Amino acid sequence: MRLSELSGKEIVNYKKAERLGVLGQTDLEIDESTGHINTLIIPNGKWFRVGRQTTSEIRVPWHYIRTIGTDMIILDVPED
Repeated sequence: MRLSELSGKEIVNYKKAERLGVLGQTDLEIDESTGHINTLIIPNGKWFRVGRQTTSEIRVPWHYIRTIGTDMIILDVPED
């Protein structure tokens, strides 16, 4: 699968029925030696007054991906 085919898909945690973001607004952590994707890095920003933005991120290991569908990427994230 090409990265361009993943772009624009909703990222959903199925256990919480929670939308985490859209791939394309996320970063990927890639192992330089193998070329494998290790982690999805999903920004979780909140806007405050005067245009300031504080940003945290959600890091999702690639092996948490349960299914990649036509419109969504479904994650199986263990509850901590």
